[in-house]
Amino acid sequence: MSPAELTSHLGYWLRLVSNHVSHAFARKLQAFDITVAEWALMRVLFGIDESPSQLAERMGMTKGAITKLADRLIAKSLVIRISSRDDRRSQTLRLSKKGESLVPRLAGLADQNEAECFSHLSETDRALLERVLRKSVKRFGLNSIPIN
Repeated sequence: MSPAELTSHLGYWLRLVSNHVSHAFARKLQAFDITVAEWALMRVLFGIDESPSQLAERMGMTKGAITKLADRLIAKSLVIRISSRDDRRSQTLRLSKKGESLVPRLAGLADQNEAECFSHLSETDRALLERVLRKSVKRFGLNSIPIN
């Protein structure tokens, strides 16, 4: 029996499109010296303060990964770390004023990327694709934010 062609697998097509969408967005973010992972953390932090542990749970990442992302964003003056007055070991993360003002601009890039990548789909096809993908997400219990 001969092995199936790569293109005979739905996963092949999903990955092909996913890579295109992700790389197109990553290129847009490069103009702002922001990675997709940094964008995701900034978007989650928009309008809230959260501890690294809470962010790790919300984003489906390790606390160490959140800390590394936060450190990079702190170095870029986009996030600030706030120590608790009661317990110096307890910290929360918050977008800086610069970070807060940048999120809407980056969200606009995300919207632009979405339109460029999916505007060829009719509303019906787009809704069907989203429904099918959400069904798979639920089936597999996926809950982490895709950042790679």
